Amino acid sequence: MIRWLTLALHLAVAGLKSRQSLLLEMLALQHQLLVLSRSSTRPRLTPLDRVLWAWLSQAWGGWKSRLCLVQPSTVLQWHRAGFRLFWRWKSGPHKSGRKPIAPDTIRLIGQMSRANPLWGAPRIHGELLKLGVAIAQRTVAKYMILRVRRPPSQNWTTFLRNHLGSVVSVDFLIVPTLNFHLLYVFIVLSHHRRRVLHFNVVAAPSAAWTAQQLREAFPFTSPPKYLLRDRDSIYGLLFQRRTEALGLEEVRIAPRSPWQSPYVERLMGSIRRECLDHVIVLNEAHLHRLLKSYFEYYHRSRTHLGLDKDAPEPRPVQGPEEGKIVALPQEGGLHHRYERVAA
Repeated sequence: MIRWLTLALHLAVAGLKSRQSLLLEMLALQHQLLVLSRSSTRPRLTPLDRVLWAWLSQAWGGWKSRLCLVQPSTVLQWHRAGFRLFWRWKSGPHKSGRKPIAPDTIRLIGQMSRANPLWGAPRIHGELLKLGVAIAQRTVAKYMILRVRRPPSQNWTTFLRNHLGSVVSVDFLIVPTLNFHLLYVFIVLSHHRRRVLHFNVVAAPSAAWTAQQLREAFPFTSPPKYLLRDRDSIYGLLFQRRTEALGLEEVRIAPRSPWQSPYVERLMGSIRRECLDHVIVLNEAHLHRLLKSYFEYYHRSRTHLGLDKDAPEPRPVQGPEEGKIVALPQEGGLHHRYERVAA
């Protein structure tokens, strides 16, 4: 009884379907019977079978309900694979594309390159355009035999390093004392080996005092060419006359731009982090002794990244054959210098 009811239901549904839908359903069922009849064990699908079901998945909306041999997701994978193959074929080498470069044109480019070694690709490309040869400039560069090789341009690091010996920086470091008074440290720094050429401490700096410090920094030696400083008003007319008398050319950084004087600013930070942040300054004499001791460590022992891990006063490399390593305390034990000493 159930079989007859199922059959009657299928007939009723079939009566509502269109002729095209019935034909596609019959095709799907007959194809699956054909696949099953081809093999006695597991059914094997050929590429044509996959193409058929990929087409049915697009042409017939009820294809999933009549598919029994494989999963619907498998048919979707077949369809995507067919889509990739179609576009690979459509964009293949048999289609028209960029025309190949004629061998005569390639030889002509080589001849021009050999005969004119100072010509680059733009010049040869221009000559070819005048000869009616329409190709791209990049193609000309590809087939040039001789290429103009200009000397490589130096980067900014190299440029600045080449001018280190001609520049000194000056600046003031402000230090509070035990009784909350302020002391001013004037520093003259050479960029070449990061040497502190001169420093002095004062409670109330003046333009005359600052100009005198510049004279004391270069008592017998000729100063470098440029002096880098900020726009503090203490560098007044007296200071400017003193720099002119010494043959220095002042270079002032932009307002509120300490990054334009990086070497002396980095030195200020090192002095604070490595020395002044660990002590309480009593007075001018005490600060002068502290800085003198620190600069001895700074010049003779402290290594710098900008000096290839060497000190401003170059330190010799000591090999293992020179003895065992000992630590020499400096700056009251805040820092140490390590050397090899023979046993």
